[in-house]
Amino acid sequence: MTRETILELLRSVQTGTTAPETALHELSRLPYEDAGFARIDHHRSLRLGLPEVIYAAGKTPTQVAEIFARMAAAGGSVLATRCSPEAWIAVLDRVPDAVYHETARIIGLRRTERPDAGTLAVVCAGTSDLPAAEEAAVTAEYLGLRVTRIWDVGVAGLHRILAERESLRAARAVIVCAGMEGALPSVVGGLVAAPVIAVPTSVGYGAAFGGVAALLGMLNSCSPNVCVVNIDNGFGAAYVAAMMVRGHAATQPSEHEHPEPAAENGRGEAAGVPEKTTKGWPLRI
Repeated sequence: MTRETILELLRSVQTGTTAPETALHELSRLPYEDAGFARIDHHRSLRLGLPEVIYAAGKTPTQVAEIFARMAAAGGSVLATRCSPEAWIAVLDRVPDAVYHETARIIGLRRTERPDAGTLAVVCAGTSDLPAAEEAAVTAEYLGLRVTRIWDVGVAGLHRILAERESLRAARAVIVCAGMEGALPSVVGGLVAAPVIAVPTSVGYGAAFGGVAALLGMLNSCSPNVCVVNIDNGFGAAYVAAMMVRGHAATQPSEHEHPEPAAENGRGEAAGVPEKTTKGWPLRI
């Protein structure tokens, strides 16, 4: 249950279109709903501003469909990651409006359009990295970000990523997915004034150790704006990026706000601002 659905419910009680007993029944599912095999956290979007997401791997198709249907009944958008085609068929039987994103292995249901919080660039080194990259891109779109996809720009052909510099610079944050030696995030980190979230993928021959080589390479990046998530964790990268970008957007003045310029003191500086300090200045990304 999202902030918007709770507010709508309270307003309907205020206007008399919903009985208080009905509203009480709806609110009784907070903070979670016990489905027997799972406790569904309907309260998470109120705490974090972003909803709980279903991790489908290890669950049966029936379990995925049951959780998905209960979350859909709560009124918000729903997202399930690492979904098999069998899970998709089970969900579709319960929630006909759900959509399957095959490459990303995500089942999604979009109930409300979130306001555009900002631009995220999702980059992948090669086509083999697309499952992780699409998981990141699709997740970010459901979380309200505008996504620019930049595919197949690995360091073996450096000119390809250099040709995308303008698209990269327009992004508030960048997710970079790469396997093999995992060098691409360091390159991107040197091109942008934004946080870069590196996703090591399990792509590569034997000594890649299923993504461990890329993970260690990214952890040792010489670009200080690079941070790293777990192997193949496109979802985790997108969730963190959404919190970064949405948090940045929330601190920016609206287009209707016109702050008054600070009065200058005798030294041509803003009055009341101590010399040689940046305390309170916003981080520009």
